[in-house]
Amino acid sequence: MSTLISEIAEVDTLNPSILKSNALESEAIYILREVAAQFERPVLLFSGGKDSITLVRLAQKAFYPAKIPFPLMHIDTGHNFPETIEFRDRLVEELGVELIVRNVQDSIDQGKVVEETGKYASRNTLQTTTLLDAIEEFKFDACIGGARRDEEKARAKERIFSVRDDFGQWDEKNQRPELFDMLNGKIELGQNVRVFPISNWTELDVWSYIEQEQIEIPSIYFAHKRNTFLRDGLIWSAEDDVVYRAEDELVEERMVRFRTVGDMSCTAAVESYADTIEKVVAEIRSSRISERGARIDDKRSEAAMEKRKQQGYF
Repeated sequence: MSTLISEIAEVDTLNPSILKSNALESEAIYILREVAAQFERPVLLFSGGKDSITLVRLAQKAFYPAKIPFPLMHIDTGHNFPETIEFRDRLVEELGVELIVRNVQDSIDQGKVVEETGKYASRNTLQTTTLLDAIEEFKFDACIGGARRDEEKARAKERIFSVRDDFGQWDEKNQRPELFDMLNGKIELGQNVRVFPISNWTELDVWSYIEQEQIEIPSIYFAHKRNTFLRDGLIWSAEDDVVYRAEDELVEERMVRFRTVGDMSCTAAVESYADTIEKVVAEIRSSRISERGARIDDKRSEAAMEKRKQQGYF
């Protein structure tokens, strides 16, 4: 794991990408400090993906030399890529931060949600109930997430401080204006706020920052040989018993990587030979397909993401 460098490196003032990265970093750090100042029980929602890992680095910088002053929480579907869970545990141990894990399986066992079955079954949407229960259990008033406005049109409607009602629901028509970078953290009893410090970042911004900061990320993001099969024009992992595979869906070894690391049952791979951060950045620069294009849960309907968010999703 790379460690936080306390010395501030000399900035190349002639490099526009570095200038942009520094501006985005400063904005995110400002937001994280506002969260710590305005809320009593914040938490950082951690998936083990590149965006939440970037948030952790930003939080390190925001509060250095002190430790990150709030816990990390992972809503575990039970269908995560093993590489992601292994990385999560190593990162938390290195940083010495508190990790809270709540499991979707517990929500299923308690009868609060019903396991999906069939060809497109996924636990991704079931996370909402587990998340809302965890927020209530720990009385969190601010949940910091790594969503970005470029990911999906519903997320483009989010404020940086996005208020949820006492049922955890989101009303996109009833959000506060955020003028002149003023972040209003005042909420009513029972409400909570989802906070998105990297709202204004793009996928390329995140990867460029990872490259600039030399942040370690799970190996699954880099090109590797994997047993896979094709369905609906997408490449699925065949190295586990989570993803449904029909008898006529043939397994082949391909060189692939994953652009997102969500629930295995709804996250497809892309063919790639990008096995370093530098090559991934170059690949993203030339890509014309959104990273969410490999997420089957977004394709269930035109408004799939927006409906999930209205119900309390990340």
